[in-house]
Amino acid sequence: MYDVVISGAGPSGCQCAEVLAKAGYKVALIEKNVNWRKPCGGAVHSSVIDLYPQLKKLSIPKIIGVVLHSADYHKLEFKGAGNEYSIIIDRLELDNIMRDAAVDAGVELFDKHLSFDYVIKNQKKVGIIAKSPNGSKEYHGNIIIVADGMSSKLAFKSGIKSKWKIDEIAIGNCAIMKGNHQLDEECVYVYFKPYQGYGWIFPLNKKRFNIGVFTFGKDNLNHNIYDIYKEFISNPKVKKYIPSSNSSILWSSSYAFPAEGVMEKSLYTDNLMLIGDAGGFVSPISGEGIQTSVISGKISAETAIKALQEEDYSKNNLKTYKSNPEIKSIIQNFKLKRSMIKFFYENNGQNLNKMLDLAKKDLKFREQVVNMFTYGEIPSKDFIAKIND
Repeated sequence: MYDVVISGAGPSGCQCAEVLAKAGYKVALIEKNVNWRKPCGGAVHSSVIDLYPQLKKLSIPKIIGVVLHSADYHKLEFKGAGNEYSIIIDRLELDNIMRDAAVDAGVELFDKHLSFDYVIKNQKKVGIIAKSPNGSKEYHGNIIIVADGMSSKLAFKSGIKSKWKIDEIAIGNCAIMKGNHQLDEECVYVYFKPYQGYGWIFPLNKKRFNIGVFTFGKDNLNHNIYDIYKEFISNPKVKKYIPSSNSSILWSSSYAFPAEGVMEKSLYTDNLMLIGDAGGFVSPISGEGIQTSVISGKISAETAIKALQEEDYSKNNLKTYKSNPEIKSIIQNFKLKRSMIKFFYENNGQNLNKMLDLAKKDLKFREQVVNMFTYGEIPSKDFIAKIND
């Protein structure tokens, strides 16, 4: 019997588990495979790094700049020296650092356990059933946290989340490659498409880089992600940064992730909460989700602690998860960005072209563009009006 059972040991699940364990609660963290690498660009915001000082000990350059390319290859380069920054890290390395931190805090980690259903008693979910190398096992808890991504079986079986529709998701393909490159290790490189999507190149070190593309919304049906990826890595505009013909693929994968923002109506019910990708904590437009997933993990843990102290695990008591100011801020941020997507990609991405042109001329506007796409910040109210002028 555990106080809390968490399915999924990614950033949201690990942060949730660590906060609970440090507060003295007994936590089971169930993970399908600690050696599985989630397909991801691997950009980690400085706010997450502050929570994991282990990351500061790694010799990873700070990302303080961005090189944006519009659909017609207008280019905007920007480097700042503010307090915010990011690093690019292999997701397998990042997730294992977070898992180790959770285990060090007292969490019980169960590897090679695939969650697939709930333990039901008196019509109430009282635990999780997982497949392990030794057969099915049950993990009982007062509170259940679903943190195992958008493909989670538990999210669908919770009764509060329907299956994802094709226009609610993004579809991507990425790879970690080894080879010489001409990338500035303090910058990330983004290439917007004339349709809903973009490509990226993120430097990992002097000899490695993460490269990928994705589409989202209706354009998932209009384009083949594998064809887009092949075109992208062979595009002359991209090849100038990765000219080596001897680059080798160390790892590659395709994947899907939420593209509509937080699933507000699907975050909690009696003794259960959805966090991370399972709850839609992935930013529309940019696809960044590590920072917001960690926040959802922290707030869900704080909500669970309050419920455990009061011995009240009802839906009514867990609603403070959604109403928390940090969660509300993420929801509003994502709503705004979702509303901007149609505008940005009108007329084959012409508004994105205008945005980058304006950013070259207007320093304050440029900072808004960079902060929106690099750090997830909300632009000013007159942002769109300036592009339309």
